[in-house]
Amino acid sequence: MVFCETDETVQLPLYATTIGYWEHQEETERPAGFPDYQLHQILDGKGELKIKDKRQIVGPGDVFITFPDIPHSYTPVSREWELAWISFQGREAGGMLSYAGIRESGIWRLREPELLAPLKEMLLLPGGNDLEVNLERSKLLYSLLLDLKRNLPPAPNKEDELVRIKPVLEHIELHLHRTLTLKELSEVISVSPQYLCRLFQRTVHDRPVTYINKQRINRSKQLMYQEREKKLYEIAQLTGFENASYFCAVFKRLTGMKPEQFKQLHGLD
Repeated sequence: MVFCETDETVQLPLYATTIGYWEHQEETERPAGFPDYQLHQILDGKGELKIKDKRQIVGPGDVFITFPDIPHSYTPVSREWELAWISFQGREAGGMLSYAGIRESGIWRLREPELLAPLKEMLLLPGGNDLEVNLERSKLLYSLLLDLKRNLPPAPNKEDELVRIKPVLEHIELHLHRTLTLKELSEVISVSPQYLCRLFQRTVHDRPVTYINKQRINRSKQLMYQEREKKLYEIAQLTGFENASYFCAVFKRLTGMKPEQFKQLHGLD
């Protein structure tokens, strides 16, 4: 176990407070919770995690994450219970977990059971507490939390919905240059327009029209780079906007600047 010195790293958006590994994790009870975020990865054996009044079994390939000050306990239920963990804090800790889809204490199943690479690197760092080592721990902690998003598969029903909506997203990509109606998009996967809107909200977290406009603005930026001789009204036409005025209004709403300012900022005039 390493207790990380935080006198200087506390100023960082993310910093580790303890890092450790147990060949056999013993029973731990925390009726008042723990002051930091904690991530435990199970490497071998099984244990029981209790969060408030909910009990669950955790085994190899699982991680369990506890949020600060949430009552919990965990105890082995097999002869050996091997795990690694990191405790951490920082003003971006909650946001990074939220980005990975983790908004409360609980258990998640990893795509691969191997020890998470950044956590393994942290365990292999020198055990000292000089600033250089603690800064490296913070860098690896950032990588660890960023990697969680791709290491944690979506819930089964969400994964099915992502597969189902994919043909619609591909259809949009192919036809950004023209008007796209909700009716046309819903017919791509044979659902009602109302259901398609709900599907968009659950999978891409946008309304269809908002998603389409974002893709059009991204395409317009590419065209401004690749075809610098084109006028804004031509860019608008190529990206499916009715006219240049509407294109400019949407561009400013989504980017915070006018197309002319974007071109000037990137030296595209």
